[in-house]
Amino acid sequence: MEPQRYGPFPYRTARDLLHFRWPGEARLALWVIPNIEFFPLDEPVPGGRGVPDLNAWSKRDYGNRIGVFRMMDVMADYGIRGTVALNSDICIAHPQIVSECGRLDWELMGHCESNSRALNTVPADEEAAVIDNVLTTIARTSGSRPRGWLGAGLQETWRTLEHLADAGLDYVADWPNDDQPYMIYVGDRRLVSLPYSLEINDRPAFERMYRSTDEFGQMIRDQFDVLYRESDKAAKVMAIALHPFLTGMPHRIKVLENAFDYILGHKGVWPATGSEIVDHFVSVTTDKGVP
Repeated sequence: MEPQRYGPFPYRTARDLLHFRWPGEARLALWVIPNIEFFPLDEPVPGGRGVPDLNAWSKRDYGNRIGVFRMMDVMADYGIRGTVALNSDICIAHPQIVSECGRLDWELMGHCESNSRALNTVPADEEAAVIDNVLTTIARTSGSRPRGWLGAGLQETWRTLEHLADAGLDYVADWPNDDQPYMIYVGDRRLVSLPYSLEINDRPAFERMYRSTDEFGQMIRDQFDVLYRESDKAAKVMAIALHPFLTGMPHRIKVLENAFDYILGHKGVWPATGSEIVDHFVSVTTDKGVP
């Protein structure tokens, strides 16, 4: 898209919600997004202190060695399948993680090559090739081409949406500005925007807002309570964004267990992957996003 003052979608208010239900007459879709990321030891970790940055790097490597598998076990216990925001370099460096995602029937969506290289730092004439490489690498390793995209740091350029549409993707999660899916228009094509969360997200909660585990757990419950109440009138999506090097720590994993106990104790909650949410949303809406 060309530089513009507002996004490539109609402005919609809380008075203009789409009235529909999720499968089985569910009112709230629970979307859990583990961010499984790769940080090369020989490149700067964003916000780090140099190269090599053993402190920042080792913390993240713990997530890929231990934390992600701890999270997988908890999610499996509750019957929740993740939609992974996956750096494609994980496929090369740690294919065991991708294999385990496949065993658990988790969905994989593109998340740049590495979290050390966001799309807005890539030369403009290389962006499309980077996106294609991410999707091709994940497809080659997992056997399935991603249908969705979350940019590293949720960063895009003015051309990213066009490149994502050219790549045949169905949805993008870089625009966390709603509680329902909506259509993004890219010329005569469209992508579904899924409601990712920058608030119910362990990284800003623990690293920027300095919330304790108990405080983050309360944030999740409070978010759920309001969305669940509102979803009596219009279906909503509750996203929980996680990072294995944070929530996968032994002293934090209880936040996930307690959250799932609470949320799944309510009727009408549909644990779903990104593609499942998109497919149902598209099935009940017209091209203009009206049910």
